[in-house]
Amino acid sequence: MSKLYKGGEMDNTINEIVKHLTNLPDNLRQQVLEFIRSLDGSARGVSGKEMLRFVGTITREDLEIMSQEIEKECGRIDLNEW
Repeated sequence: MSKLYKGGEMDNTINEIVKHLTNLPDNLRQQVLEFIRSLDGSARGVSGKEMLRFVGTITREDLEIMSQEIEKECGRIDLNEW
């Protein structure tokens, strides 16, 4: 199943990752893949069409609270944050 890479420290790292991946269930391997994609910039987002199923799941009151918090916090600068 897995190809072993020979030579070099990077190859040792790849072999170690593959060794651990083979012991994980499919759902966790998928999570690892998504994480790796997020690191190298190849992760794909979710289309708007896929997000339509969430329409109406947040109450109007909660949306108003979220909107107020965003408005309140977005204009604030924390000089110690960086």
